Amino acid sequence: MKYVDQAVCSTATVLFDTIQFFNKYRPGPTFTPRWSDKPLLKSWEKTKPPLGWPRQTDSLCPECVKEARARIMSGDQNWQSLLTEKTGEVKATILERDGQVWMVKDCPLHGCFEDMMAVDSSFLNWIEQNFPGRDIRAHSDEGLHNHGSSSIKHGRGSVLTVDLTNRCNMMCDPCFMDANQVGFVHELSWEDVKEILDNALKIKPRRQMSVQFSGGEPTMSPYFIDAIRYARQLGYNSVQAATNGIEFAKSKDFCRRAFEAGLRYAYLQFDGIGNDANGHRQVGNLFDVKLRAIENMHEAGIEIILVITLVNNVNNDQVGPIVNFARENPKKIAFVAFQPVSFTGRDEDITPQRRLRQRYTLAHLAHDVKKQTGITEPTRDWFPLSLFSTFADFADLVKGPEAQWGMVSCGCHPNCGVGTALMINKETKEWAPVPEFLHVPGLVKDVRQITDAARGKWFSNGMLALAILKNYRPFKAPKSLALMDLIKKFDKSFALSGEGRTRKKYGASDPNRTLEDALKRRSDPWNLLFIAGMWFQDLFNYDFRRTEMCIIPYATQLGEISFCAYNTGIGWRKIIENMYKNSTVAEWYKTHGKHQIYARGKSVELDSIQHSLTVNAADAARVRTLDHNVPLTAAEEEKARRKAAWEAQQAVQVRQVYEEMVLKKPQPDLVQIGVASTPEEEKVTI
Repeated sequence: MKYVDQAVCSTATVLFDTIQFFNKYRPGPTFTPRWSDKPLLKSWEKTKPPLGWPRQTDSLCPECVKEARARIMSGDQNWQSLLTEKTGEVKATILERDGQVWMVKDCPLHGCFEDMMAVDSSFLNWIEQNFPGRDIRAHSDEGLHNHGSSSIKHGRGSVLTVDLTNRCNMMCDPCFMDANQVGFVHELSWEDVKEILDNALKIKPRRQMSVQFSGGEPTMSPYFIDAIRYARQLGYNSVQAATNGIEFAKSKDFCRRAFEAGLRYAYLQFDGIGNDANGHRQVGNLFDVKLRAIENMHEAGIEIILVITLVNNVNNDQVGPIVNFARENPKKIAFVAFQPVSFTGRDEDITPQRRLRQRYTLAHLAHDVKKQTGITEPTRDWFPLSLFSTFADFADLVKGPEAQWGMVSCGCHPNCGVGTALMINKETKEWAPVPEFLHVPGLVKDVRQITDAARGKWFSNGMLALAILKNYRPFKAPKSLALMDLIKKFDKSFALSGEGRTRKKYGASDPNRTLEDALKRRSDPWNLLFIAGMWFQDLFNYDFRRTEMCIIPYATQLGEISFCAYNTGIGWRKIIENMYKNSTVAEWYKTHGKHQIYARGKSVELDSIQHSLTVNAADAARVRTLDHNVPLTAAEEEKARRKAAWEAQQAVQVRQVYEEMVLKKPQPDLVQIGVASTPEEEKVTI
């Protein structure tokens, strides 16, 4: 059968190249779709930020930023100064050093700061070479993108993040938002939720983004279900929740209600295989919670994305076990999102020693996947997430000028995110890396040519099918993967055969989908498992060229702000949450009572820990041992600082006693300081 496939692919190659030889001449004009006030871009019209090295960029001094933030929080500096002034900004150089990529910056007040950008320069070079260019520039956005140097300038975004509350039922370290630690409650009212989601529709290009409700823990908001339902009513195809999974693990009914309201994806915090691998979260049975949450959500129709924060020398040994866990459970896990640690929140005061020890880059991730699983080649199988915008551009073309929404498009900076994919048979678990049997650079080049030619819908769809066949390598694909399986994958994702036919064949993916639709889409025998890395910035590696291309903006009461500018940078999160805080924690507790917090080893009460997932027993039972006493978290560093201060004080006291009792060293006379007496008071009466 593979020989037949190869013959078909060879024929398709000849056909495509022949047609494209003529197709490249006199390309069709571009058009301005209803969802944009600007025309679609040809590939040669797309701009790129400075790439390669050495290069110079704009960054921040970590100390200047914290000082400015403190002035704003105390009222000594108006926050609106951030709209016009370049507070804390310094120039930075990105350069290659000993096969690695580093950012180096100097502040005239606080000196030099250095941080690693990539542990392997060849990997980052490969990623940057494959960057296709920026998306349409944002427009009609003056009211929502007005944050000075931190403003988003390019693209339509992929995920609109809405923090419903800063309350959480855990006490994680690290934590982007310093949940449960800031001393006040910031929680959106129902009017806030509606206004934020309504405002998101004002920006052009009009984005078909995935709306992600986050926190804190979003399920703690009384408007969690209502917010999901409202986002769906507005027309967003994909609504997701960034969650620790506790509420989903505790109740199947809660899962059902969330799905029926419109929840499509759960962005599930997942740090490793086994309770020990999750131990730094301080919940006694957290791994059991994760497994139960996956079981309950999948049964309800919710799709699961595993989200892992990776800290070097803490849990990066879990990369392989987690990928293997997803590979062994292809019916339930379709996406794994790794997030190299960003030192924000309570980690901003990290010591240089711990920062360099725990810094983890996207290049680390690609090499750890290869090292721990034997899967993928870093400079063959990994690509910038923005490469997939090529297929979004094609879909925008074939959907035509009357489309109401632009496609989801990952147009982020190539230093922000990378990804690869595995094709896995759900029954036999036979698998292969997609770039091993599909020549991705060649396919991207061909799709770009088809899009630039701008012909009719059906001609373009036919050319895409030929391009897929041309770049397909049958003998490197899983044995049971047929050509039509591959074509169906593209059709299912981009509705190439038309919205109506796609809905009928694969089930609906629009806001009106039902459980029946979800089950129908799951009936596909092949799971396309995405493995992605998204590296958020902190004050030590901040790059404004990345911020202005953000695809994961936070929707707030002051507009939409880049993910990194909100959580770190000048600190928009702290500024906005303080401006719009509901009350102090003490006042909130008096009015609403205390909420449950699982910390210090406390376990979550579960009705059952039964599940149908495949878990490697050795991975689950592994207990890691540390061969050092270096602090691993901000809390441990603070404890070490207090201990060192106490020991220094004790040493001074011991020395004083030794000098007095043993050395007989006279103690200095104490001089009493009082009010000087007047001459009259000095007179003595005889």
